Amino acid sequence: MSFPTLQSFLKTQPSRLAKGPIAIVLIEDEAAVRETLAHHLGNGFKLILALSPEPLEPAQLPEAPSARIVNLRYDARRPQSHVGAVNAVIEAAPPDTWLYYCHNAEFLFYPFSESRSVGELLAFHAEERRRAMLTYVIDLYAPDLERFPDAVSVSEAMFDGSGYYALGRPNRDGGAHERQLNFYGGLRWRFEEYLPDNRRRIDRIALFRTQPGLQLLSSHRFNIEEYNTYACPWHHNLTAVITSFRVAKGLTRNPRSRGQISGFTWRNSQPFRWQSQQLMDFGLMEPGQWF
Repeated sequence: MSFPTLQSFLKTQPSRLAKGPIAIVLIEDEAAVRETLAHHLGNGFKLILALSPEPLEPAQLPEAPSARIVNLRYDARRPQSHVGAVNAVIEAAPPDTWLYYCHNAEFLFYPFSESRSVGELLAFHAEERRRAMLTYVIDLYAPDLERFPDAVSVSEAMFDGSGYYALGRPNRDGGAHERQLNFYGGLRWRFEEYLPDNRRRIDRIALFRTQPGLQLLSSHRFNIEEYNTYACPWHHNLTAVITSFRVAKGLTRNPRSRGQISGFTWRNSQPFRWQSQQLMDFGLMEPGQWF
């Protein structure tokens, strides 16, 4: 079976990048790979680049594998692997192509995502003269680490219903960036002692439009500051959510934390219903002017 590298695919098949939105899924372990790919197919992405160190097994692909999924060789396990992958696709894709990136065991939700495609979402966002969309990474976790020792349970997923907050994002001049905030909460807040400072934020610019010179930074922000804003100067804009088991997985594997944490549920835990309306009801994403 052919298993080309990401670089060779971008070089030899540029026509596959001609129409977005395109999803980049970095596969770093075996957790919920099939569910992740199936979810983003359901979102309506035209092409999904599934990047993994080894070829995916047939059982890790959705039933009747779609030509919309291309499995490519890329070391998604190394630190900051998202930077090289995303920037390579930015450089190869035509200008104004909508891109999205996430890891396995992460799932994109946006307002009304059960009945509207990601293409419809981004078409509206572009009409509002926006080239990027803020996404909040909301931690998911299993309710019982004895039954789910890797902290992953799609069928019984939980999330924090409260405990989220934002702080101004300082600039180099000692002030604050306009329309930019640092957002915190979830497991990164409750177990912050096990996470370095630069990994405690839950904001990520995961949906964006390519343009010459654009580069993703290791902080999940971009080198063009307007891409890092949560809204335009005139009114609130759409925001989205990535529900993610990554932090829960990491805390159960990290030598410093795995022996100290017996479970993640607390008084503010809520069962996740896999519905966009639930995330809007908890104030975790903004429909803006889109109704």
